[in-house]
Amino acid sequence: MKVLSVVSEIYPLVKTGGLADVAGALPAALAHHGVETRTLVPGYPAVLSKLDAAETVHSFDHLFGEPARLLSATVAGLDLFILDAPHLFVRPGGPYTDSNRQDWDDNDRRFAALGLAGADIGRGLLADFVPDIVHAHDWQAGLAPAFIALAGGGPKTVMTIHNLAFQGTFPPDRFAGLGLPGEAFATDGVEFYGNVSFLKAGLYYADRITTVSPTYAMEIQTDGDGMGLGGLLRSRTADVSGILNGIDDGLWNPATDPLIASTYDVDNLDRRAANKAALQARFGLEPDPDMPLFGVVSRFSWQKGLDLLTDALPRLVDAGGQAVILGAGDHGMEAAFAHAAVSHTGRVAVHFAYDEGLAHLIQAGSDAILVPSRFEPCGLTQLCALRYGAIPVVARVGGLADTVIDANAVARAAGVATGIQFAPVTQDALDAALFRTLDLWRDRPAWRRMQENGMRTDVGWDHSAAEYVALFRSLAVQKEGSSG
Repeated sequence: MKVLSVVSEIYPLVKTGGLADVAGALPAALAHHGVETRTLVPGYPAVLSKLDAAETVHSFDHLFGEPARLLSATVAGLDLFILDAPHLFVRPGGPYTDSNRQDWDDNDRRFAALGLAGADIGRGLLADFVPDIVHAHDWQAGLAPAFIALAGGGPKTVMTIHNLAFQGTFPPDRFAGLGLPGEAFATDGVEFYGNVSFLKAGLYYADRITTVSPTYAMEIQTDGDGMGLGGLLRSRTADVSGILNGIDDGLWNPATDPLIASTYDVDNLDRRAANKAALQARFGLEPDPDMPLFGVVSRFSWQKGLDLLTDALPRLVDAGGQAVILGAGDHGMEAAFAHAAVSHTGRVAVHFAYDEGLAHLIQAGSDAILVPSRFEPCGLTQLCALRYGAIPVVARVGGLADTVIDANAVARAAGVATGIQFAPVTQDALDAALFRTLDLWRDRPAWRRMQENGMRTDVGWDHSAAEYVALFRSLAVQKEGSSG
């Protein structure tokens, strides 16, 4: 079976968040089940710079204004198609925003081009790779299923929602430039409250819809959490499923990780202490092994609930805790965390950027990892925490609810707890969760049992990859039946 994955970022070539991690890890997991995956990504400078050798497999005479090429290459074990369209993708800044973090004004054309190229490959553009399934990820790839369906035939399509909050919405006057037929601008199509929504396009036209955890799949079908798309998703409930994300457990492996100070595994957890000491030293925190250290690796946004943490930090410090925070985003939150670091020198430290090496060290050196999200489709941070023996302290939402077993009385008695959950996502509930965590910290045998439970939890991709394969195969059977 052949699958074309269409995605706007992929680790280790280009990354702004968990989408890239998933896109980078899933192909290898699918390969274990006999599925060949090739991934179509935009030709950003960060991608092109990593191509040692690339073959031009198709030339577009005119792609949204100018010529473009489709390249084929293998990088870091990933079989890639790269949409080399300099007029759309070769520019400073990030994949979606300029250096001032403002969205590129032509993001509609940029990612319509990605969707169109994906649809063309799906419909047989390249004789040596004709996919059975086109797998579109998030709004940036949402037009791929639309182009395929509106062309009147092609491979079966799957649309995966990594975060419903990002919908790729553009003014109605942009529709004419997207290359879609006029009838597509309708309620039964890409129109969304008078605008154009790339995500809605994918959700409407794809054969199947997945999202990245079972709980999130249920949440987004409600009016409260559906973000305007709950009705559409309810109407397609038979086609919606939640498949948990995993992490690359070869890359995220404390027994072999070259980015941490001391490797360890579940059978020699005492060696983990060297990472805490290294983390405290790296961030100028008090070098006290008995002081519980809380880590955060996150975008700074309202979704992630980190405004609640800024208010909770003084109480955490007063109770004897430390915190190290890695991330960037909302300027107000950055300012609040900077103020907390100055006000609590030696107890609170921040680093305003994403740094892969520091992310690994924080997982290996923190005693607990905080994920207080108001909503969370799946979350990867808590999966890494389980793998590294850091206790995840998470809101009871989405994939966080699906992957962390709360240390309530029953779970502790049964010896299965792996972390702390809290709900609702309020200041009082977060404070209570932090103090529950501090109480557990004082019971070191119980804490160690939770660490061991987490480290023995399967957080890899194999089980979830099997679910994707079952879905893909069922669609392929449907296609064969309809064409037979």
